[in-house]
Amino acid sequence: MSAAYEFVPYPFTARTYGASLPPLHDGRDPQRRPVVVVGGGPVGYCTALGLANHGVPVVVVEADDSVCFGSRAICISRRSLEIVERLGALPGFLAEGLPWTGGRSYYRDQEVLHFRMPQDAHQKLPPMVNLAQYSIEQFLLDACEKRSDLIEIRWQSRLVGIDSRDDGARLQVSTPEGDYAMDADWVVAADGGRSFVRDALGLKLQGTSYEGRYVIVDIQMESSRPTERLAYFDPDCNRGSTVLVHKQPGNVWRIDYQLQEGEDPDAAILPENVLPRVHSLLAMMGETAPWSPIWTGIYKANALTLNRYRHQRVLLAGDAAHLVPIFGVRGANSGIDDADNLAWKLAYVIQGKAGEGLLDSYSDERVYATHENLSYGTKSTEFMAPPSFAFDLMRRAVLSLAVAHPQLASLINPRQTSAITYLRSPLNAQDDGALFGAGPVAGAPLAECPVQLVAPSTSAEGPRMWAGHVTDVVQNRFTLLAFAPQPTLLQALQPQAEALLARGIPIVVLPVLDAAPAGAAAVVDAEGQLATLYGALPGAVYVLRPDGHVLGRWQGGLHAPADLAATVRHAIDKALA
Repeated sequence: MSAAYEFVPYPFTARTYGASLPPLHDGRDPQRRPVVVVGGGPVGYCTALGLANHGVPVVVVEADDSVCFGSRAICISRRSLEIVERLGALPGFLAEGLPWTGGRSYYRDQEVLHFRMPQDAHQKLPPMVNLAQYSIEQFLLDACEKRSDLIEIRWQSRLVGIDSRDDGARLQVSTPEGDYAMDADWVVAADGGRSFVRDALGLKLQGTSYEGRYVIVDIQMESSRPTERLAYFDPDCNRGSTVLVHKQPGNVWRIDYQLQEGEDPDAAILPENVLPRVHSLLAMMGETAPWSPIWTGIYKANALTLNRYRHQRVLLAGDAAHLVPIFGVRGANSGIDDADNLAWKLAYVIQGKAGEGLLDSYSDERVYATHENLSYGTKSTEFMAPPSFAFDLMRRAVLSLAVAHPQLASLINPRQTSAITYLRSPLNAQDDGALFGAGPVAGAPLAECPVQLVAPSTSAEGPRMWAGHVTDVVQNRFTLLAFAPQPTLLQALQPQAEALLARGIPIVVLPVLDAAPAGAAAVVDAEGQLATLYGALPGAVYVLRPDGHVLGRWQGGLHAPADLAATVRHAIDKALA
C-alpha cells in the first residue's frame, strides 16, 4: 500500500474513564435508585439530561471507557438541535457541526435532483448539521458532567442481568473492579441495536431486515466543496449500485457505498478492496487533493421495531426499541426524540405528578413515530437498493427520465427526517383546527418564528426584553400562549394555572402581545408574524407540553376559559385514572 493510503487517526481525542464501583454492602449497592439508564450514547445522555432538568437523579451505566469510536450517526436534525438546546449542550453542536440545507443526486454523470430542506428567515437553527457521533456524545457528556449533582455515570460497567418486576428491577452489573447488584424503580434501556436489556426480557424486533450490505469509509481530505448530501446512482466507480458522500468537520469525509450482489462482505472491507474504490470515486468527483483513510466498517439496512416500548418498569428507547434505515438520517434523531418524549413523563411519574399511565403515552407516541419513520425510511432504502427486479426496473426508469421530466425528481428525494406530529396521541385535547386555517395542530411540534421575549424586572428600568424565537418558550413546564388576550381571559386563566402549580404541575401563562407589557412575562409579536403563522385570532390559546408539542388550541370566545387549563389536567389526570 502506498504512503498516501496509510490509515490516520480521527481528528478527535477521546477521554477515557476508569471503572466506576459504588460503595457496596454484601455485594449490592445499598441505595435504591429512582432511574438507571443503561447505555451512555446520545439517547442515554439525552435521557439523563432531560431527567436532571426536572430534578430527578439518575445513574448511567456504560460498558465502555469513553465515547464511541468509528463512524456512526453523523447528521443531526433541526428538531434534535432544539432538544439539545433545552438540555444545555447546543453550543458545541453549532460551533463544530457543519450546517447544510440540501443535496444533489446523480445518475451516472448527470445531476437528476437538487433538493433543499425547509429553511427561511423564521428559523433559528439550520435544518441539519453534520457532526460525528463521537463529538455528539462528547458534547452531551460534557453537559452531563456539569450536572454531577444529579447525574452519576459509571464507566466500564456492563449490565449482565436484569430481573424486571412490577415495582422496579434488580440489575446485575459487572466491572473490572468487581460485580454487584443494584435496585432501581425504573430502567431506561438505551443500550443500542444489540440491546442486552431487550434480549434479556425476551423481546423481539419485528419488521424487515434488508439483505444488501453497505461499506462505510471515513477519509481525511481537504476540499472546498460545500457541505451537502451527495448521492451517486450507478456511477462509474460502483456500477449498478449507489454511493453516498457527506462532508464532516475536521476535513473528514464519510463515504457509504453499496456492495454488488455476490460480493463477500468480509473481503469487501479489506483495504486492498476498499481503497481503490474510494480513489475511483474521488477521481469521478474531480477531487485531486491527497487523502488518507481513517476507518472502515460495514452495515445493512433494517426496518425493525418493538410493538411496545414499555415493559413493566423498563422503558426502551433509541436503537434498543427500533432500528431505522440510515437513509434520511432518522436513527440518532429518532432516538433523541424518544429521550425528549420520555424524560418529562418519567419525571412526572417519579415525582407523583402523574400516574404510570402517562408512560403508556410515551410508547403510543413513539411507536407511532417509528412507523412514520419506517414508512419513509423503507421507501428510501428500496430506492437506494432495489429489493427485486421490478424495483430495480422502476428505479432505472425514474433515474433515466428525471433529467427530461423534472416532475419525477420527487421520487428520488431521500425524504430527510422531520419532526413527527402525534396525530393520534391519547394526550391530545380538542383542536379547533377548522377555525385556525394555519399553525401546528394538536400533537404537532411548534412552528418556528422570531419574536421578542419579555421577562419581568424589579428595577426601575422596567421589563427586560430580548430577541428570540417561539421555541424558546418551551421549558420544563406546560405553557399557555394566549394571543392578544382581553384582561378577562388572563384573569380567568391565571387562577387555573395557580391551581395546577399548587398540584406541583409547572405551568406559565404567556400573553402574546404587539408591545411589551408593564411588569409581566410575555411574548411580543410586534408585526403579527407569529399570529399569522399560527392562524391565531385575538383570544386564541395554544397549550404546549414540556417537550414543545401542542396539547390543544382554541380560537377566542368559543369555549369557557376553564376548558383551556383543563387541557393540562386531561393529560395528567387521564394518566392518574
